[in-house]
Formats: sequence, structure tokens, C-alpha cells
Amino acid sequence: MAERDPAAGTTAGPPEEDPRIRGERHPVARMIALGIVCSLVGIAIALAIDWFPESAAGSADQIDTVYDVLLICSVPIFVLVMTVAIYSVVRFRAKPGDMRDGAPIHGNTRLEVVWVTIPFLMVTALAIYGWIVLDDLEAKQPDTLIVNVTGQQFTWSFDYPSEKVKSNELVLPKDRPVEFRIHTKDVLHSFWVPEFRLKSDAVPGLTTKIRLTPDRIGRYQVVCAELCGIGHSTMRQNVRVVTRAGFDSWLQDQEEAAAPAPSGGGEEGGGGQAGGGADGAAVFEANGCASCHTFKPANATGTVGPDLDEIEPATADFIRQSIVDPNANVTKGFSPDIMPQDFGDKLSSDDLDALVEYLLKAQK
Repeated sequence: MAERDPAAGTTAGPPEEDPRIRGERHPVARMIALGIVCSLVGIAIALAIDWFPESAAGSADQIDTVYDVLLICSVPIFVLVMTVAIYSVVRFRAKPGDMRDGAPIHGNTRLEVVWVTIPFLMVTALAIYGWIVLDDLEAKQPDTLIVNVTGQQFTWSFDYPSEKVKSNELVLPKDRPVEFRIHTKDVLHSFWVPEFRLKSDAVPGLTTKIRLTPDRIGRYQVVCAELCGIGHSTMRQNVRVVTRAGFDSWLQDQEEAAAPAPSGGGEEGGGGQAGGGADGAAVFEANGCASCHTFKPANATGTVGPDLDEIEPATADFIRQSIVDPNANVTKGFSPDIMPQDFGDKLSSDDLDALVEYLLKAQK
């Protein structure tokens, strides 16, 4: 039925066709066809890229497969949406100086239902698939090695409770399941070995867990994947995956090293042994000092904080105050608050004495 022009009082003809859409009988089909072609190209490129380092844990293959599936599903959605947007902008753009309104377009219920249903089904299927994989990875296994992981600015330390061994290096036996129990002494960190794939935050007040089975002998690194302060980029620790026999031998070496020295007089050893029995070198390493400072006796080359080979004045009181109150004596060229203000609170009295003596001896 023709419309009536209220101003002229006559019946108007059908609305004039917008020349911007003239001849576009099947633009949606054309856009979808173009999107499919681009999607196939995009999927091929995404799958050809080597996103991760070589795997070193049994869980890595499953995680890599999940990642590939996500790429296969995500690339077409992204490409189709961008294809429709770009095609519409280029093909239906107004000519310079054309100030007319666009042609009236009404909603298409069928298209809207399809457009919502397909992504909903994809996301649901991916969630179920991810849950199945995660449930499989987190399943408990017999003969699991428990390792307590502790993060603090800016270092990692590891405790093997069943073996009664503590270490600043993570050593794991090949083909034995491991459960990492992760916590932090200060701020939020994130425990991640890229070759193992799995990653978990270290959250203050909580203990998080991940389980995996190392399956390739080699050397790797623990990386903090959560911005945790100015020394974040230096928060890395060595990881070694060794044979079962090699792991047992390492445990024995650690136990012997931790055994108390024979009683008797004499001067302390070169490791910085203080009167209370604490080892200054071990305290220096365990608390991440090497991540931020240069110190030749510890082979430390950090540049976040001052060079500890050139402490001035080289007195015990000055060194102690610099540890317990870092902002009291800020070295020229460095900003305050770089060193955690509660660093000294984390040290026992014996550890603090040993660390002060260790640093002081290097100045002589």
C-alpha cells in the first residue's frame, strides 16, 4: 500500500532506492564466502607458528592441543566479524558530500538467533573440553613428589618436605609426578616454567597447587609471570630435570651439606658462617639478593640495586641499617623504595647477623 505524503495530501510512490546498496542482492553471502577464505588462511598461519618452547612435561602436549583448538575456533570468529565490518565500511560508505540518511534496515530475527546460538555452542563446547583436560591434568597420581614453592621479591625457594631438603634450585626427577604447593612471603607472584606450560599464581595467604610430570632431562628456568616490583624481570631460578639416580644423589648431597659442622673451635669457614650458625652466603642467595645487586663473592651481577662490592662506609652498623631500613641510606643514582621496606623483618636475628658479616668481610 502506497504511503500518503501528509504535506502534499497525495499518495507518494515507493521510497527511492539508496544507490549505495543498489545491486547488492546477496552481500551477506559474499561477505561470508570472503570470511571463510580468510579464516582458512588465518588458521593455517596460526597453526604454523611455533608458539611455545619444546615441551618438557607430559601435560604440555595436552595443553598445546587445547591452544590449537582455541585458535581453530577463535580465528574464524574474529575473521568473519572483521570481514563484515570492513566490507560494510568499504562497500557501503557514503560518497563525499552525501549527507542523506542511510536506507532503513530492520532486524533479522533468524540471523540474530543464528549469530548468538553458534558462538554459545562453541564456547560451551570449549569450556567442557577445557574442564575435561584440566581434570585429567589435576588427577592425583601415586609416588608423587611434593615440592613447596615460595616466592618473594625477587627470588624463588624450594622445600622438599618428605626428603627434608631445602634448596634455591629446583631439581626434579624425570618421569615422576610432582605436586607444586605454591605460596608467597610478600606480594603476588606467578610460578611458571614455560617448558612445563602450567602456571599458577602465588597469592598472599593462600596455597595454590599444580601437578605435572617432567619427561625430558635438561635445564630450564622458573619465570615469574606476574609483575611484582622493580626487580620482576630478574626473578628467575634454575630448574634441572635429572634421572631418578641423579635426583637421589642430589638429595644426598643436600643432606650432607645441611648437616651441622663438627663441634670444636677454630675460625669460621669461607661461606660466611656467623656465631649463631647461620651461613651468610646461603642467606644472601636464599633471599634473592643476587637478583638485584652485584656482589663478586656470590657471582651476582644484578643492577637493580647498588653494587655491594663498593659499600661506603663499610661498617657493620651501616650495612645493618641499610638492610632493616633501606630508605635510611639511599645510594646516589638509585631511587628510594626499590628494596622492599620489610626485607629485614623476614630475616631471623642469626640470619641478619650472618648476612651483615658476609657483606662486611668482602669489603676488607
